[in-house]
Amino acid sequence: MADSNQRQLSILRRKQVQARTGLARSTIYLHIQNGTFPSPVPLGPRAVGWIESEINDWIAGRVLLARRNAKVSG
Repeated sequence: MADSNQRQLSILRRKQVQARTGLARSTIYLHIQNGTFPSPVPLGPRAVGWIESEINDWIAGRVLLARRNAKVSG
């Protein structure tokens, strides 16, 4: 079971994360510093990536928050 979960993990590089979230590089790192965005995983001495499922979860959370706020203010 653990092997199948590990095979499904995908890593996104920064530009892919930016494209998916619509956030600028500096904003991503500001959110990481504030603890409001998934932390990257090291891939090498000068390379990092983000776990795709964590980015998808973050996006889904933002959508949910926006929908809740729209219902409250509407």
